[in-house]
Amino acid sequence: MDSKKKVLIICYYWPPAGGPGVQRWLKFVKYLPDFDVEPVVYCPENPSYPIIDESLVDEIPKDIITLKQPIKEPYGLASLFSKKSSKKISSGVIPKTKKQSFIEKLMLFVRGNFFIPDARKNWVKPSVNYLSKYIEEHNIEIVITTGPPHSLHLIGLHLKKKLNVNWITDFRDPWTTIGYHKDLKLTKTSKAKHIALESQVLNTADRIIVTSNHTKNEFASKTQQPISVITNGYDNHSVRVEGKDEKFTLSHIGSLLSERNPKVLWEVLSELVVENEAFSKVFQLNLIGVVSDDVLESIYNFGLKKHVNIVGYVNHDEAIKFQMQSQVLLLIEIDSEDTKAIIPGKLFEYLISETPILAIGPKDSDVQQIIVSTNTGVYFNYQEKEKLKAQLLSYFEAYKNNDLRVNAIGLQPYSRKALTGKLSELIKVSNAILQSFGI
Repeated sequence: MDSKKKVLIICYYWPPAGGPGVQRWLKFVKYLPDFDVEPVVYCPENPSYPIIDESLVDEIPKDIITLKQPIKEPYGLASLFSKKSSKKISSGVIPKTKKQSFIEKLMLFVRGNFFIPDARKNWVKPSVNYLSKYIEEHNIEIVITTGPPHSLHLIGLHLKKKLNVNWITDFRDPWTTIGYHKDLKLTKTSKAKHIALESQVLNTADRIIVTSNHTKNEFASKTQQPISVITNGYDNHSVRVEGKDEKFTLSHIGSLLSERNPKVLWEVLSELVVENEAFSKVFQLNLIGVVSDDVLESIYNFGLKKHVNIVGYVNHDEAIKFQMQSQVLLLIEIDSEDTKAIIPGKLFEYLISETPILAIGPKDSDVQQIIVSTNTGVYFNYQEKEKLKAQLLSYFEAYKNNDLRVNAIGLQPYSRKALTGKLSELIKVSNAILQSFGI
């Protein structure tokens, strides 16, 4: 008899989707069978992914069952009015209010107030109908929903109410406190709906998983249900590089949105370029991923244009190459109380890149704790200009002496396999508790 626990994983982002959102559950699915858990994946058949990375398709385990159902995406209709604005907003690039066109303002208002909790809300009902039958016919023991998009948690909510299935929610980001909510032009009624839906999910799910301690503390004030922290992590890879860049490269990998614009860093780099001729000759800023026009404008205004190498989005393996070849890796977060809970997935790949991390963000964030505890870099808040400048000079001197390196410690708990082991224990505990009640 097969002793593996059957788990249905409901996700929106799945290969060929690119970006960090897809990799969390792609890696969990990869390793869950090693812990006697049989995953079944449910995802959209025809999604509108803002980023595509075909290389991730090869990482899907060959024997995993993948269920797909059609989804109606409003971004497709919105693109008839403005393809550029639709793609920007669907990928999270929200222009500053004063620079928003009429179409962008309208799209944000419609997105925020007519699609609650998000633009995939119309996939909830057909998914519940389809999955209800599948769960009963295939003896599914546990359902896991992962968001954002948080509408997927509503699928779990309805399945829980309908079938009393064992339901675990996974929040890769917070819901009502996430930074972009302020940009969605929400009415009071819409804000109240978000809060009510969040409360229903948090108080109905059997168990809640979050990616940071800050989010755990936030949710603990809203529910008595058990909450566990399982961060994102790193996986082993076969990417190899010949060596480090010849230039003194600072590389940012991932999106740099309008609000994620560290002017203090651009100012420091501008000063170093002017004051230090040797620095100016070899310094290069690599931007790998989506970069907003606002950020580029700031960089250029500080006289750094000739030092900027705009790479754009690359596939996962190419991103890893940049991590390994660069002299220093940049990790930037918005200076806000709301972003203390955000731990970018790329951080964990940064940790094993053997490249120093230079991070800038809000004071006392979860990112700061991880970087300090693993000895993989330095972390500054936005008010520490002189310390930031001194650190860059220190890195530059080490680079000139061919002595710029990292001595990382305590990385193993962040491996994808170790994190999957932690997830498997939650799955088995949740299932045992329900079985003890005869459910």
